[in-house]
This record gives sequence, C-alpha cells and structure tokens, in this order.
Amino acid sequence: MDALRLEYDGPVAHLILVGPGKGNAMGPHTWHEIPEAFDLLEANEEVRAVIVRGHGAHFSYGLDLAAMQAEFDLARDRGAHARRGLFNLIEHMQRAFTRVAESRLPTIAAVSGWCIGSGLELACACDIRFAQVDAKFSLREVALAIVADLGGLQRLPSIVGEGHARELALTGANIDAERAERIGLVNGVHPDVVAHALGVAQQIAAHSALTVGGIKNVMHAQSGPPIADGLRYVAAWNAAFLQSDDLRAALAAQSTR
Repeated sequence: MDALRLEYDGPVAHLILVGPGKGNAMGPHTWHEIPEAFDLLEANEEVRAVIVRGHGAHFSYGLDLAAMQAEFDLARDRGAHARRGLFNLIEHMQRAFTRVAESRLPTIAAVSGWCIGSGLELACACDIRFAQVDAKFSLREVALAIVADLGGLQRLPSIVGEGHARELALTGANIDAERAERIGLVNGVHPDVVAHALGVAQQIAAHSALTVGGIKNVMHAQSGPPIADGLRYVAAWNAAFLQSDDLRAALAAQSTR
C-alpha cells in the first residue's frame, strides 16, 4: 500500500496514514486503500479494534491537492459528462470514510499534530477521538474554495453541536487540543495519545465482538441515513459548482505562505 500501513498489537490493529504527501496528506491511492484495509482487518478474526493515526508528528494535512489536481481538473469542463465524472470521484472518496464509519470494528482516532480538512473528516468517521497535547484541528476547505464533502459537514454537528460545527466550517479556523476537548470533538487530551488509545482499544477488545458490533450497528442505524443523504447532496453540489480555477488560485496562495 502507498497511502497507509497496517501494524498489529495483539487484538488491536493500527491503520497508519503515511501520505506519501507531506504531513500524511491524502492523494489518489488513499480512497481505495482505506476500504481495502478494512476488508483485510474485518477478515482477520483476531482483530477486535482499530486505531487510526498518522505516521510521525502529524495525523494528516488533509487532501494532497497537488497530487489530486488532475482529478479535480474535471471541474474545468462544464459539460455534463465531465460533471458526472467529478460527482463519481467525490462519491468514490466519500466511500473510503463511510467504510470506516460503517465497519463492524470499533475505531479510535489518535490525533497528534495537525489534523486538517479531510484528516478531520476521517477522524469524525471514527467512533472515538483522542488528541495529543500538541494536536491542532481545522476544517479548512472553505479557504480552498471547497465545500467540505467527505463527511465533515454531516458528522461534525452530531459530535460538537451545530454552533461549533458551523463556526469551524465557515471560518476554517484552527483550534487547539484544549478547545477540541471542551467542545467534545475529542474525548480527552493526553501526553502520549497512542498509548492511551491502545489502552482503550484493548478494553474494548476484551468484550464480546458480536456485542460490540451490535452496538455499532444499532447506533449507525440512527445516524446513517441522514449522513448518506447529506453526502450525496454535497457531492452533487460540488460536481455542479466546484471551480478548479478557484482551487488552483487557493493552492497557489497556500504555497506562498
């Protein structure tokens, strides 16, 4: 795999984002490798919980826009065929995080350093989130002329409440680990987030896998349909209105900072 690595610690698997973009940024391989990884993990009866984390100092810088630019260039063409292609691409990317959210395996995001854009949307797809003391979060798509379309706008409100979710989405502001804990984005802040996440994952793994899976299924049944509807709506919105010239200008502005 190019975008991630799997490691095992007894009944706990670690899904580690590795990029290859800077700061574990997510490029074209991410979107099929995450579902493939969860297929492997669910086929392994010894795996009872999954920790999702980044390699090195950061969770993820979000989308690797340079690597994804060719795909997003579909937005230059206003024709129906190209727009359908962009819609299909967005749905393909969405399915990666939906696979995490719908997995029968409990998932814990262990966030250190930057967790930006699609990185935050991946964390929101996990069941539980913990932060290291240096963690920083940003739903930054608005600064890149993108309506966040990988689940952040659908999942974040139920995690932090409408007011905080709208503030994060509309401003693209950065928040630190302390505020993330205060608003409920993370369950706790720890000096060694991976060690803490491992302890919680082992506690979950000690319970009946069938019961744990049942808890996830029942809770997902209450939230899944509205999220699915929202994901399809934002995919249609971005397929219709996303402008690659705006994206290119935003990327150029980012590179000069």
